[in-house]
Amino acid sequence: MNTFVNAALPLSLVISMLSLGIGLTLNDFKRVLKRPHAFGLGTGAQIVFVPFIAYLLILAFVITSELAVGVMLVSLCPGGVTNNIIAKVAEGDFALSVSLTAVISLLSLLTVPFVSAWSVIHFMGAEEPEVTITGLALAIFILTTLPVFLGMAIQHFKPAFSIRVEPAFSIIGVALFALIVVATLISGWQTFMDNTATLGPILVTFSLSLLVMGFFVAKFSGLERNEVKSISIEIGLQNATIGIALTSIISTQSDGFSDMGLQSAVYGILMSIVVAPFVYWYRKT
Repeated sequence: MNTFVNAALPLSLVISMLSLGIGLTLNDFKRVLKRPHAFGLGTGAQIVFVPFIAYLLILAFVITSELAVGVMLVSLCPGGVTNNIIAKVAEGDFALSVSLTAVISLLSLLTVPFVSAWSVIHFMGAEEPEVTITGLALAIFILTTLPVFLGMAIQHFKPAFSIRVEPAFSIIGVALFALIVVATLISGWQTFMDNTATLGPILVTFSLSLLVMGFFVAKFSGLERNEVKSISIEIGLQNATIGIALTSIISTQSDGFSDMGLQSAVYGILMSIVVAPFVYWYRKT
């Protein structure tokens, strides 16, 4: 099972980010300059607000140091293609969602390695595995940044081909992610069962609080209704595949994933349940 996850995880993440890049054009980045208020709010909240909320919840819920690191890793993950699809279904601002997902994913190359390393040192102390910021940055570049740029190059030079393959990449990425989540849960099943009473509440509270707070922060900032929906979804949902990938990079265990990976796997399931009523409400308003 661990062999499957180790093989499928990078493939799933690369396909997902390649799909994101294939759907991007330079106009998506130019749009950022035309809407600095909405974009600045969404980006700032994702990079600063989301990890801060995760940290507060870790303090509020008594969990082990390894599980605490896992929660922080989830909070550091940018959104993914799923966020864009959900924003569209919820009748949010799809273009803004795509722009936020793309730019925040690229910025993660600069933000994620530093905060990930700090989280491991802060929560695990003497038990920390050896973590290098350069190593994390290189891995994130190869697994996320490079595929996005490659996807954009394909879209630019082969637009007709991009239109044909993008749906297939999205489906394959989602299918692989689902299998990875199941495999990760099976690998750490005993730890999952021992910590269900803690993992469930903290991750549900995490996603729910971000969706609600994202909505009100955007609303009281004077943004349009469809922009409010997109920012709420972008802040409230993280790309769990990246969280599992970070775990596999950070963990030094040779016999499988550490307990840090469970949070991302469980979160990948719970976030879909938590966001469902929001999507229904957003479509009605």
